[in-house]
Amino acid sequence: MDYEAIVIGGGHAGIEAALALARLGRKTLLITQNPDAIGRMSCNPSVGGLGKGNLVRELDALGGEMAKLIDASMVQFRILNRSRGPAVQAPRAQADKQLYSGLARKAVESQGGLSILMDTVVDLIASADGRRVEGVITERGSRIGARAVVLCAGTFMESRLFIGTWSERGGRLGEAAALGLGSALMVRGFPVGRLKTGTPARIKAASIDFSRLEPDYGEGMEAFSFANDRVDRPVMPCWITWTNEETHAVIRANIGGSPLFSGKIVGRGPRYCPSIEDKVFRFPERVRHQVFLEPEGAYTDEVYLNGISTSLPEAVQEAFIHTMIGLEKAQVVRPGYAVEYDYVDPKALSPSLESRLMGGLFLAGQTNGTSGYEEAAVQGLLAGINAARFLGGEEAMTMPRSEAYIGVLVDDLTTLGVKEPYRMFTSRAERRLSLRCDTADRRLTPLGRAIGLVDGERWSRFERKLQGLDEIQALLSARRISHADAAQDSFLSPHVGESAADALCDPNVGGGAARLVPSLGGRFPEDWLETVRLDLRYAGYAAREARVAARFDRAENLRIPVDFDYALVEGLSAEAREKLEAQRPRDLGQAARIPGVRRADAALLMVVLLRATREKG
Repeated sequence: MDYEAIVIGGGHAGIEAALALARLGRKTLLITQNPDAIGRMSCNPSVGGLGKGNLVRELDALGGEMAKLIDASMVQFRILNRSRGPAVQAPRAQADKQLYSGLARKAVESQGGLSILMDTVVDLIASADGRRVEGVITERGSRIGARAVVLCAGTFMESRLFIGTWSERGGRLGEAAALGLGSALMVRGFPVGRLKTGTPARIKAASIDFSRLEPDYGEGMEAFSFANDRVDRPVMPCWITWTNEETHAVIRANIGGSPLFSGKIVGRGPRYCPSIEDKVFRFPERVRHQVFLEPEGAYTDEVYLNGISTSLPEAVQEAFIHTMIGLEKAQVVRPGYAVEYDYVDPKALSPSLESRLMGGLFLAGQTNGTSGYEEAAVQGLLAGINAARFLGGEEAMTMPRSEAYIGVLVDDLTTLGVKEPYRMFTSRAERRLSLRCDTADRRLTPLGRAIGLVDGERWSRFERKLQGLDEIQALLSARRISHADAAQDSFLSPHVGESAADALCDPNVGGGAARLVPSLGGRFPEDWLETVRLDLRYAGYAAREARVAARFDRAENLRIPVDFDYALVEGLSAEAREKLEAQRPRDLGQAARIPGVRRADAALLMVVLLRATREKG
């Protein structure tokens, strides 16, 4: 064998897979069409978001690279859903795209045991019986052997670009498609399908009238990675504008030029990141849609128009962009476009992300039907870890849904499959209070250490944090609320004689741990104090989540009446309600297995069904 492992693709999945394999001591080759594009952000210049930020924190706890890369390249940071509960909050950071990609390439190039080859893989080398992978065949005719292969082709496999009536082979605008491999997989019996994604136009910053736009500076820099205490980076503002009735009129008048509506694109696009033409026709009652103007980085004058992904003709794009406040004279540098590409049905994978059809072949990222950098990266890490364990004859690492968003993601993919690009949301997790983004290190760093991706320095840092959290909780438990405290804050009156830890469980008691025990503020980081406060306040809710999950496992055979009104289930997602009403499952277990019905939706349905059963006696 020429190498122990080969990773196909230098995107976010390929980076994590290749680094994990090399760091675990496996001689690895990363094959990419263009080393200059390693870690390139094809679409939005950001990392994180609802559910996605949790994935990045979990990846970091296990020893992955993405959180470190965004810490070193961010230009803005915020916690989404700050006004809501901690279970649905998540970090998101804007990135300097060129810097991020450069740092990613440097991480790969400097990693011992990892080589890079510029080429395109067109087929796999299989064993005589076809049941094991033995290497790859490249476009230039090279046959490179390896006992493990990780396929991370992203949106490039048999991909085609669309702008209006124009169409051409390509994975990104100006970059060639990876031709041959998708067809080869189909011939070998892999369940290959087509999906679609898209991106908006980029415009020249100097052509924007920022005086008419609302600025957004974020919330101050915070670290994504648990390895960093702080981030010292210059802040770049984003800006906000809106579509309007004139924008929508231009789109409606030219909808025939959209390949989405003309039938040229057959692959389904992401439900939760639709094109602007989709939004206009799916939500005709909406008079406007928000558009975030996001800088691509300090290296360029280009601005990304988040919220108006499109594949309409270029003249139409320019026309509807000019209808928006502040963009009347905007100069389009790069048009928006759609990409249609091959993916492999992830139901053909085991929970380790190894193919059920060919041993030693692992698949990760958008090749598995997911959307987004973050979903791709965590799959790449998991596939890389399990490829290394496969090579060593070790048992594969799998992650339960109850322990990580990564587990939720992989379980959804491998058991339900996808009909559209899968996107992670907090609502997909049944135990999201236990899977808060601030708890990722406590949940997964020990696992990362056991695997071999968390080094001694990182482990010592983690142990110091655990010791600090224990000390904070002990000090809060020892401090008693006095009548003098109650005189200063009436909300403390019900807690006189109780510990400060008990008082913090009351949502009416504000100010945090340092307010009740002032000495804590100078001794421990603020994020440690906040973690303890959240642990205390939501301990009961987390326990209830665990009980509901256990009850659900016992209630799969619960019958659903044929005329059941799903509108009765308060909190049910719109997608779940649509799918349930269409398919009318006979029991809870069947309902839970419908693609698009999340375990959280099924848990809500279970509660209503059990209540109805009790009321009937």
